Amino acid sequence: MTNIDEIKAQFSSLNNMQQKAIFQTEGPVLILAGAGSGKTTVLVNRIAYIIKAGLAEPWQILAITFTNKAAGELKERIEAVGGEGAEEVWAATFHCTCARILRRWGDRLGFTSHFTIYDTDDSRRLMKEIMKQLNIDEKFLSHKTVLNEISKYKDKMKEPADVKTDASYDSRLKYIAQAYELYQQRLLTSDAMDFDDLICNTIKLFEQNQDVLEFYQRRFKYIMVDEYQDTNKSQYQLISLLSRARNNLCVVGDDDQSIYRFRGATIENILSFESEFKGAVVIRLEQNYRSTGTILDAANHVIKNNVERKGKTLWTENPQGERITVHTAPNEREEAMYIARTILDGAAAGRSFSDYAILYRMNAQSNAVEQALSRSGIPHRVIGGHRFYDREEIKDMTSYLQVINNPHDDIRLRRIINKPKRAIGEATMTKVAEIGAGIGESVYSVIKHASDYPTLSRAAVKLENFAKLIDGLIEASESGDYSIAELYNLILEHTDYKNYLIAEKDDYEQRIENIDELSSNIIKFQEDYGDDATLGAFLEEISLMTDIDNYDAETDSVVMMTLHSAKGLEFPVVFIPGMEDGVFPSMATIMEAGELNEERRLAYVGITRAKEKLYLIKTRERMLFGSTTHNRESRFVSEIPGELVERTGNENVYANHKFEYQPQQKFDPFAKKKPVTKPTTNKYSVGNTVYHKVFGTGMILTATPMGNDTMLEIAFDKVGTKTLMANFAKMEIIK
Repeated sequence: MTNIDEIKAQFSSLNNMQQKAIFQTEGPVLILAGAGSGKTTVLVNRIAYIIKAGLAEPWQILAITFTNKAAGELKERIEAVGGEGAEEVWAATFHCTCARILRRWGDRLGFTSHFTIYDTDDSRRLMKEIMKQLNIDEKFLSHKTVLNEISKYKDKMKEPADVKTDASYDSRLKYIAQAYELYQQRLLTSDAMDFDDLICNTIKLFEQNQDVLEFYQRRFKYIMVDEYQDTNKSQYQLISLLSRARNNLCVVGDDDQSIYRFRGATIENILSFESEFKGAVVIRLEQNYRSTGTILDAANHVIKNNVERKGKTLWTENPQGERITVHTAPNEREEAMYIARTILDGAAAGRSFSDYAILYRMNAQSNAVEQALSRSGIPHRVIGGHRFYDREEIKDMTSYLQVINNPHDDIRLRRIINKPKRAIGEATMTKVAEIGAGIGESVYSVIKHASDYPTLSRAAVKLENFAKLIDGLIEASESGDYSIAELYNLILEHTDYKNYLIAEKDDYEQRIENIDELSSNIIKFQEDYGDDATLGAFLEEISLMTDIDNYDAETDSVVMMTLHSAKGLEFPVVFIPGMEDGVFPSMATIMEAGELNEERRLAYVGITRAKEKLYLIKTRERMLFGSTTHNRESRFVSEIPGELVERTGNENVYANHKFEYQPQQKFDPFAKKKPVTKPTTNKYSVGNTVYHKVFGTGMILTATPMGNDTMLEIAFDKVGTKTLMANFAKMEIIK
């Protein structure tokens, strides 16, 4: 007989509310977990308690997260504390969970177990083809707009027929309905699904197949969902179906961190949890283990101005800490320089570069900051830039792998059929696609028998040769004689892809490095997954990977990202530039209460990313999107009590938080021009030994004049060669 009291004693190091959340295992439970309150710790230990108390086998537990990174962390921690068999817990994202179910049961909906998952780029390519086929002008209706509308319909579980009915006399909606219908037909023919389909098709599978639904309802005795405030309508429907039989649903979330409305997330899911799931127990985790008292006080004062919230107040036993610095810069360039100087000062005092994060409301703000960091020699990474798997050469190689795994994937096949060049033109492929559409077959099926179609006679040999290449690679893949890495090398060998890059691309060295890096990724995947490292599993993993999944906190560099990307992360020092009404909150949200509430939640997320020090920065004027604006201080800054804040920079323009009009000087064509004082950057010469407060002693190798500045290449004794701009360098010449 298991001694429950002894098992509960193992969790005595957790606070009272955390223990309450762990031991409340039966029935619906809503855990309102404030920022930095240890929600992952609670999730992991709740699962460990369920296993140790003998309430369920590990394979009877489903834990759903929103990112692969979170799922990976959850798995590692569960295996560390959950005991024997803990690795059998289903810990995965919504999309991974649905993909796993559909791999097994997708044939009920007309898909094979090898179906392809289309990413955003694949969907756009397909929609462009469809709109061309339907003669829909991009100027009248863009393919992005159509895809966005389709995504919204899928979230509401609306079929193309439903959209046609809704369209009535709306010609724009009729075109969207036509495109939606053809889009779904093409996906089915290609044995492919987009991200939205993974969830929608799983719901359809359950609704149309009671036996499958009951199988998973019986299997999952306990279901846990992380970041519940970010769920949309279809995700709610999926969870509701799965948990209906046993009713042991535990959701963890924070209504104050619901910031993905633009992606379809609905805060109503968490606000209405008690009414949707009768008898629900609500547990609040309000003790914060991350931030200083000052930062939490500021966050609490900002978020209390929102109306749509369940209400909680974060507190901490951490020290009160430094006051929040609110800095006013003349413009966005000076704002960026202030950030760079502050980071250099901190690094000189012993901080790591990885201690710093710069979080901004919109990507357009990153340009000036990135320039300032580069000119100062500060190592930095932009999260949310060009993803590795989005690069042309990587998309080409993964498309070969996708076609080997699923030859009926028309979009990927059309991408690679002429890479490297095989004299198979777009006109030929259009004919192939038309034949396929006419007989209900995929592109691959048509090109395999190209000589059977008179309109393809001139290109038949080339098309069939390509089909033979793919058939040979498929045979190699299915033989079991080749690992994924060896199959990848076969593709490179039989396509001569590297020589194609050398012949066609100016930057072929970088592209070949990327090709080799993909090979490294495949080898690492095989090492991590062992016998489960199938081609399909690898392709699924990379198709569901987000940019934030690649974030590595161990790399010593400053991190730059949007506030939306930063949720779930934490940093010792955080800068939030652009704290002006019109920038943050954005102009589009100021006049609409629901949108403004979401912006305030985003500010709350940004503030609570900081552990030790927070900088909120604004400018007197800002050049953005080609226009110069003079905005008042962000209302989110004004909502922070003065005693929590230290103000620096030029505050005159923000006296009493009111914008003061600055009259323009009249233009006088006869006035004498004031001499322009150029920065003195010519004091540095090649051969000089210099001292930099962060990088130490070094010798100047080259000095290249650039406008009013000089680019210096310096070989430092400790950190190697760095390129700095003289105006930013602030170095002492030793000799």
